[in-house]
Amino acid sequence: MTRLLRLLWRLAAPLALFLPLAAQAALPPGVAAGPSVEGVSEYRLANGLRVILYPDVTKPTTTVDVTYLVGSRMESYGETGMAHLLEHMLFKGTPSIKSVFAELSRRGAEFNGNTSYDRTTYFETFTASEANLDWTLRMEAERMTRSTFSKPELDSEMTVVRNEYESGENQPTSVLWKRMAAAAFDWHNYGKPTIGARADIENVPFDHLRAFYARYYQPDNAVLTIAGRFDADATLRKIAQYFGAIPKPTRVLPKLYTVEPVQDGLREVTIRRVASTQYVAALFHLPPGAAVDDTAAAALAEIMTVQPAGRLYKSLVTTKKASAVSNYMFELHDPGFVIFFAQVPPEDTLASTREAMLGTLLGLKSEPITEAEVARVRTKALKDFDNTVNDPQQFAVAMAEANALGDWRLFFLQRDRWRALTAADVNRVAGEYFKRSNVTVGEFVPEATPDRAPLVASVDVAAMVRDYKGDPAVTPGEAFDPTPANLTARTQRYTLPNGLKVALLPKKTRGATVNFELRMDYGDVESLRNAGPLPSLTASMLTRGTRTLDRQAFQDALDQRKASLQFSGSAGTLVGAAETVAANLPEVLRLAQEAVTAPALANDEFEQVRRERRARLEQGRTDPAAIARRAVARQGNPYPPGDVRYVPTIDEEIALLDHASVDAVKAFHARFYGANHAELAIVGEFDPAAVRPLIAELFGHFDNATPYARVPDPYTATKAANLTFDTPDKPNANMIAKIAVPLNDLSPEFAPLVVANRILGGDADSRLFERIRVREGLSYGVGTQIAPAHVDTNTQLLFYAIFAPQNLPKVKAAFDEELARARREGFTAAEVDAARKSLLEERRLARVDDGDLAGSLATQDYLGRTWADSARQDAAIASASVDAVNAALRHFVAPDDMVRVYAGDFRKAP
Repeated sequence: MTRLLRLLWRLAAPLALFLPLAAQAALPPGVAAGPSVEGVSEYRLANGLRVILYPDVTKPTTTVDVTYLVGSRMESYGETGMAHLLEHMLFKGTPSIKSVFAELSRRGAEFNGNTSYDRTTYFETFTASEANLDWTLRMEAERMTRSTFSKPELDSEMTVVRNEYESGENQPTSVLWKRMAAAAFDWHNYGKPTIGARADIENVPFDHLRAFYARYYQPDNAVLTIAGRFDADATLRKIAQYFGAIPKPTRVLPKLYTVEPVQDGLREVTIRRVASTQYVAALFHLPPGAAVDDTAAAALAEIMTVQPAGRLYKSLVTTKKASAVSNYMFELHDPGFVIFFAQVPPEDTLASTREAMLGTLLGLKSEPITEAEVARVRTKALKDFDNTVNDPQQFAVAMAEANALGDWRLFFLQRDRWRALTAADVNRVAGEYFKRSNVTVGEFVPEATPDRAPLVASVDVAAMVRDYKGDPAVTPGEAFDPTPANLTARTQRYTLPNGLKVALLPKKTRGATVNFELRMDYGDVESLRNAGPLPSLTASMLTRGTRTLDRQAFQDALDQRKASLQFSGSAGTLVGAAETVAANLPEVLRLAQEAVTAPALANDEFEQVRRERRARLEQGRTDPAAIARRAVARQGNPYPPGDVRYVPTIDEEIALLDHASVDAVKAFHARFYGANHAELAIVGEFDPAAVRPLIAELFGHFDNATPYARVPDPYTATKAANLTFDTPDKPNANMIAKIAVPLNDLSPEFAPLVVANRILGGDADSRLFERIRVREGLSYGVGTQIAPAHVDTNTQLLFYAIFAPQNLPKVKAAFDEELARARREGFTAAEVDAARKSLLEERRLARVDDGDLAGSLATQDYLGRTWADSARQDAAIASASVDAVNAALRHFVAPDDMVRVYAGDFRKAP
């Protein structure tokens, strides 16, 4: 995720990235060079650890990823979920680190762990520095074999993992996927979810978990990947120092020999649970992710669901048999699978949707896939490969997935296979795997002459990648310093005669990428009265076709230009965000201009948008999180129905949606859209001199006569309330609370309040997190957030937790006790100092992403601010004193002023 290479390296980067790293300096003792492809180099330590280095100087961050080749596939009977549970335990401590969670948070790192069927991976992204990288490598080396997690910590974390399991049980698609996989696989562990069985999570013996750790968390079963800004030679020496000291294990890893038999008939699953929406799904077995045919299978999955040209989209969504379709492709070490989902509105029947879905999926022999369909999804896939290579953090994660399949070079092989893919390949694979005997949708049906898929042979990955060379490495960008001073020096600002404010920040980027954000402000309180869902509906229609391009042609034009473009709308504001490459920026700007000035606003597309939105609203009727969010937003809202600031009930919102029409959307667009009250920001690799006249041409005359005045959102004091909503058959409960605070982000007390929030519940080393998740194991997700006001003094403090319904009394008690303790005793100097440093690191990282930078520039122009304001906010956080932080906590975070909402199946609670 970022790139540290010294200035000398930076000047020589175009040459250095094409040379094997070993040629630049002698390798440390015990380190051997391996293959090198497209700027990526592999090394191996004597103890078996594989190391992958991908240096890049574009951004000032570094990503470290350690992947262990162990997942739920390796679990034994009665120990399901153990790999995932162990992932959680590795965030506890080591001999020199009391809490990995807390230490990573204090350093402002972005970090996580993730477990899948075939691997467990941990990554940390942090500001590039020798100190940060040294600490991270030492930490990862220690927890590889010397994690100190204990039985009491397991007992506490078990309930956190169980809470995560319960959270998944709230989601219809998650439950359906688990049951379908269980029916589809007779013997293989792919039929069991990685989260595991509840009983196994609750009862796994501690000594079994420690034995599992000792067996699989060893250097010969791990791959260390470092991507971003770092000194490769110095880093190899550090790796040899910290990881090379770990002995090569003498144990032999167990050989897994279970082979799933070929499915011999259609299977069916029916789930009956409380919910407010329906789904039909179909699961097909597929070859391993490393197999050549996997690419054709992945293309086939996308051809089915890509919008709006997808086969399933046309046969189900366009015909109103479903409100949405999707696919989940599981590319795995052993033969994997794909699931297709169709969301069906509650008032419709499932039978016709199921018939149409199976007819489309099983009818490809009579209606073969075309070359045009393959070309469409190939363009999307290759764009994704380019984006991954251009982003070291994404690339590090991609390496974890490729290594789980057998070798990191499979990432490049898969890209090459996409390039060569033909319709004949896709149709052949469809004929072999998309057949009735290989699908799981329901109950088993015997057949006299079953037509089965072939038994898949194993894949010799080593032979595939042995002589692979790949493409030349991507040209890197510049080492850009994201300080407010440098951003000020590099930013060009001006205003067009019609009022459009423009901010340009040119810089060299990896892959010559460029981002822009267009923000249009419109209307006022009176003119927007009774607008209801029209602002967001109109924004949703912009990329669904224009007067010259239908929806698919518009999307194809974006894909061909390696671009993404999204619009979102709220009352009084439209925001469009895009990413492309330098050569295509003019054409993508034209596409964005055409979308906002001449959208097609077709009735059939409008009806699809409305059906999709209505289905989401209906699903929210029984979702604890959605219920709690809406309830807390409505509390303290002083505005009447029809006002743009009013928060409707779910029934009111559905009624407004049903009453909306495409003619109303057209009238709204004509009345409000214009660029005379707008901001445009462009960040990345482009020529400002060339883009200035184009901006004037495209937006300089796009005006609107409707008066504009910002919709005010003044402070309204919160009135204390406790609301409880019962959601039957939902094993995961939600708590959301809020306090309105009469501040904005420029108020003197704001920075101390931000620091106080961080200590109280703003990160993994916070007091609420430490008490409720780490110590008592009551919640998978718990904390606080600040929603800052920028103009009106109306900042919102939010508090949240998810938990098992029966733990509601304990969660309430722990929350109240920690808040009371903080107000009574205050925060310590050490806590304040750690929070200040962590917040400043986070703010620095937020200025690294070009898309975020474009958004920040557009917002600054709207607010009349500059990077100097950002620097002053940094300074205010850095200088926030212990007394000021504690005063802000006691003054603003008052329990008696808090609205609390609880939603869950509390009937089962004691």
